[in-house]
Amino acid sequence: MTQVPVTVLTGYLGAGKTTLLNRILSEQHGKKYAVIVNEFGEIGIDNDLIVDADEEVFEMNNGCVCCTVRGDLIRILGGLMKRKDKFDAILVETTGLADPAPVAQTFFADDDVKARTMLDSITTVVDAKHVLARLADSPEAADQIAFADQIVLNKTDLVTADELAAVEARIRELNPYALIHRAQRCDVPLDNVLGQRAFDLARILEREPEFLNGDAHEHEHANDISSISLTATKPLDGDRVTTWLRTLLAEKGGDILRAKGILDIKGRNERLAFQAVHMMMEGDFQRAWDPDEKRISRLVFIGRGLKRSELKRGFESCIA
Repeated sequence: MTQVPVTVLTGYLGAGKTTLLNRILSEQHGKKYAVIVNEFGEIGIDNDLIVDADEEVFEMNNGCVCCTVRGDLIRILGGLMKRKDKFDAILVETTGLADPAPVAQTFFADDDVKARTMLDSITTVVDAKHVLARLADSPEAADQIAFADQIVLNKTDLVTADELAAVEARIRELNPYALIHRAQRCDVPLDNVLGQRAFDLARILEREPEFLNGDAHEHEHANDISSISLTATKPLDGDRVTTWLRTLLAEKGGDILRAKGILDIKGRNERLAFQAVHMMMEGDFQRAWDPDEKRISRLVFIGRGLKRSELKRGFESCIA
């Protein structure tokens, strides 16, 4: 069964999500998209702002996608899957106040959705001019950046080169791993944003082998979101690692925004790719390790109030 790629578009109010969506819908790229728009409140306005495209737009109103709407999302996706010959990919635009996690979790939680769709990326649109102020007063803005697989840094024409450098440095503190695309009026080439399989850690590591290496990515910040990467050069015990991650996510999942890893499991010649959003995780054995590839297990956690020493101790207890 071919899986339909899904891009989740998020970003704080006014960052430019609808502008990006309109570009995707109106450019001549020969692809058909199904669009799911989540409006906060009973009256959907975004729908009227979206250009009159051939694409079908499905609205989920009356509640934020991160609370009541997961059932709606599963239902709409199920309906779309019945006629998936009609489109190439799905776009889900979340409200500017949404935590993107539950949207992403939908693609882990429901077996039917998981079998038929593939989360291509969580793409966050960021307003270069106003983001530092938003990060100071709104935890959602920080979460949206921390969750992103890629960031469209929009409105770069409204800031100086120094201001832009400061904004990018701040984004890197919250999320050292996301690809950043600079843009004005969301003019990023769509081929750079869609169909990137950016949610797929194995793909990222193929593109950037040093992606999870070393402590260069360690950041602590006043708003308490930090990223911690861990490596092990000896094989891990599969049962122990599963038990440790399940327990960790059950206890601390509320604080762990994202976790990803490629693990070397004793007795297996394939790499285990693992990822989690809050308490939900999935892992599967992917391609075999290349003969000349270093078999290093690498994990990254992005979250609030994470303690490196605790995570390191737990991780090292899984060495076979």
